[in-house]
Amino acid sequence: MQRCLQLAQKGAGWVAPNPMVGAVLVYQDQIIGEGCHESYGQPHAEVNCINSVAEKNKAKIKEATLYVSLEPCVHFGKTPPCTNLIIANQIKKVVIGSMDPFAAVNGKGAAKLKESGVEVVGPILEAEAREINKRFFHFHLKHRPYIILKWAQTADELIGVQDREIKISNAYVQRLVHTWRSEEAAILVGTQTAITDNPQLNSRLSKGADPIRMVIDRTLQLDPTLHLLSDQSCTWVFNTIKNETQSSVRYVQLPAQQSLIEPILEYAYEQQVQSILVEGGAKLLQSFIDQELWDEARVIQSNHSIGNEHMDGIQAPHLLNAILTQTEKVGTDIIHYYRRMQS
Repeated sequence: MQRCLQLAQKGAGWVAPNPMVGAVLVYQDQIIGEGCHESYGQPHAEVNCINSVAEKNKAKIKEATLYVSLEPCVHFGKTPPCTNLIIANQIKKVVIGSMDPFAAVNGKGAAKLKESGVEVVGPILEAEAREINKRFFHFHLKHRPYIILKWAQTADELIGVQDREIKISNAYVQRLVHTWRSEEAAILVGTQTAITDNPQLNSRLSKGADPIRMVIDRTLQLDPTLHLLSDQSCTWVFNTIKNETQSSVRYVQLPAQQSLIEPILEYAYEQQVQSILVEGGAKLLQSFIDQELWDEARVIQSNHSIGNEHMDGIQAPHLLNAILTQTEKVGTDIIHYYRRMQS
């Protein structure tokens, strides 16, 4: 099962909104086939695993045990049900890492296998299996996207200065952030960040896919020449004025209320957006914290200070009910990883 989990993570950034899944076929303690779900719309892990078996070992498939990190699907989606393939190959035993929370599958895949005479064992390493698909599980069980907050702060706990962009994290961290972006379905910033930093919000320094870019612009004050509105990547602009699509930019009108966060999350859920990386600014990040609408936070700590001479410094957000889970040193910076304490 550990090998299944390793294989599954090869799909990071490519398979969403599907879960990452790995599968291994074992015959008499020897692996004869393995595979993972590589990209959305393409064959599932079980298919790739069975197809990987060498011709000389094909006859062993029906005597082998199939290990798979997530309950096999039982419904027709982009691909046929994996349960049908397992039954057709006369596999007698299947070991499952975790059950699938998706309503079309949840328990039904295991039940169909059992009804067909297949021995089903599991869950095995369930916590680890759920962790690699935390976005998928959260989306289907909590009915909102998985929210990751991210910011970089100076040694004097400032996130920036008013009306101009400053670089806080080092080049190694910046490359890592692009990998983080490629792992999430969407990325969100506020109006001031869009104006001050004019970010591209893509994953150009990583090999992964670009996220959907989201920006809050209540009164449509953003300059149309900004990167977010002028290039060809997909951008959603949350506002209180209009619904409209212009080329790659989708304007989404929301109710004119004090906080737009909950309507944004409701819309994202309806659009099957399973995770959002919130990159700022400080006011937007603090709003997510205060409303307890976050799941992880990644705080990049620089050893450099802006200095007291900058009276226009912007204070970094203040986490509440946070549990430090990991600390990582990247170059001269330190990254602190937090999870929100569940009430």
